Formats: sequence, C-alpha cells, structure tokens
Amino acid sequence: MARDLAIDLGTANTLVYMQGRGIVINEPSVIAVNRKTGEVLATGQEAWGMIGRTPGYIVAVRPLRGGAITDFEITEKMIRLLLQRAGVSRFSRPKVLICVPSAITEVERRAVTDATRRAGAADAQLLEQPMAAAIGADLPINEPVGNMVIDIGGGTSETAVISLGGIVALEAVRVGSFDIDAAIQSYVRREHGVAIGERTAEEIKIQIGSAEPGPQDRSADIRGRDLVTGLPKTVRLTAEEVRFAIDEPVAAMVLSVKRCLAKAPPELAQDFLARGMYLVGGGGMLRGLAARIERETEVPVKMSPQPLEAVVLGAGHCIENYQALRGMFMGTRR
Repeated sequence: MARDLAIDLGTANTLVYMQGRGIVINEPSVIAVNRKTGEVLATGQEAWGMIGRTPGYIVAVRPLRGGAITDFEITEKMIRLLLQRAGVSRFSRPKVLICVPSAITEVERRAVTDATRRAGAADAQLLEQPMAAAIGADLPINEPVGNMVIDIGGGTSETAVISLGGIVALEAVRVGSFDIDAAIQSYVRREHGVAIGERTAEEIKIQIGSAEPGPQDRSADIRGRDLVTGLPKTVRLTAEEVRFAIDEPVAAMVLSVKRCLAKAPPELAQDFLARGMYLVGGGGMLRGLAARIERETEVPVKMSPQPLEAVVLGAGHCIENYQALRGMFMGTRR
C-alpha cells in the first residue's frame, strides 16, 4: 500500500514528507535539463551547483517563480522525479498533499494539481502554506484565539491570521528572499560596476545581510566580473551597504505584515500582543528581520524552532490525521 505524501513545493526549496516516516527529501527546487534532448541531468543540490556554470545547451532552472509554475513541463518532470525518489511506482500511487502560496490564482492551482497527477499521484489536494505553517509551528489553530503566522519564502511573503481552523485575514505579496538576492546583484552592478551571479548574491545575504544594524555587522570580499574590462575583480562590501541595497524588498515584507494586522478583527488583535506573531520560512532567517518587524509593528515576533521545515511538517500532520483536519484544505477560507 502506497504511503501518502506531503510536498512543500517552494520557490527555493522542495521538501517531501512521507506518511509514517517524516521528511524524506529536502533539496533546492532546481532542475538541470539538456535543451537538445530534453533529458533531465540533475535535480536538487546537484542541479543547484550547476546554476551559472553550464554550457548553452544545458539549463539549470527553478521551475517555480513567485510561488507559481513558470514551466509546466519541467515542473512535472521535477515532481515525477521527487515521487520516484520517494518510492512511487505504477503499482503504488499515493495521494499527495501539496502546500502552495495563498497568492496563486485558480489557474495556477489547477496547474499544480494537474502536474502532480500526471507525474504519478493517485490524487492531489492543495493546502495553503500559512495554514500548514501554523500547524507545523504547533499553534492552537482550532481555538477561538488569534494566531498570526508570517511565512517568508523564496518568491512570496504571506501573513495570515488564523482562528477556529480558518484563515480570518490574509495578506500575500510576491516578494521573497529571491528579491533580496536580486537587489544585492543590482546594487553591486550599479555601485561597483561588477556583475555577480545568483549564488554569490545569496552567499552575501547569508554572510553579512541584515534588516537591522547589529553587533555582528561586518564586511566581506566578493568576486565577480568587471563590467568595463570583462576581467575578474574583487570588491569589498559592508553590511551597511547590503542593508541599503535590500531595504526595498524588506520594507515590502514589513508593510504586508502591517496590512494584515490592520485587517484583523479587534477582538483577535489583542491576542497578538499577548501571544506574539510567529515567523517561519527560509526568508525569515534574515538577520534582524524579526527585530525590524517587531519594532515597526510594536507586536512581539517569535521565530519558529524549525522555520524551514514548519510548512511541510504541518502538511505531514494533516496526512497523518486526515479525517480530523480535512476541512483545512483549499477552499475553506472564511
């Protein structure tokens, strides 16, 4: 008998939870394809290492951008490989629960379910990421209290107020950690005349990136290609410069949290002051982001113990307890 699967199909990373076994796959959402033959050469960590380093006929791409499918065929191939690695065959076709951003349209939702069914799943259900994150963070979502979750991923930032098993208020913007990487690339190109790749920008963000000044501020040397001479060049970047470079996407994330707070019913708003807001997602790990949100909203912000895994763990809890939680799948928003 096939074990049911839960998939957090993220713009940055894809995680797979298998019923009874826990998380079995946690890798970047990247796939390398030979354009000439259509053959899949690598996925996950191996494909991520190929970004910006392949010949013209080999492309290492992220098939999801802004939480939406940008290439249906490649996404289907990636999901098929994920299912195969999880032990799915023609004789054992599982039901799959997929976590998707709440910002995607009906057409995009249909594209995700169709791709999953064509990849080999017996059935595909969708669950909104904020709801899954709240379950994964072990919040009392079925009680009449305000639970607020801020989920910052690679392509989207979503803030949701959850009470009595439903989403009461929601604010989602297509801004995420990839926009922070792009802002760093743009700043280094504009101010230092050096072109750097996506991977280098991500490394800078992790090393010295921050949303608020702090004692850990430092500088780092980065290597790229000089736009004038075309030769390799090294420049030094400070934490203050990076903070200035990424201020626009960070401000957009904080503003979305404020808008969600403004939508929340007054009776639930008082719960946030006592219970705080929970920050999940890889983008939420940016140094100083929780402190900045707390400073601008005057509401306590708590970091989830497992920010990267919270969504897939919540979805995994759903497939382990399907009968009790089936009302939380897509289409139940109040």
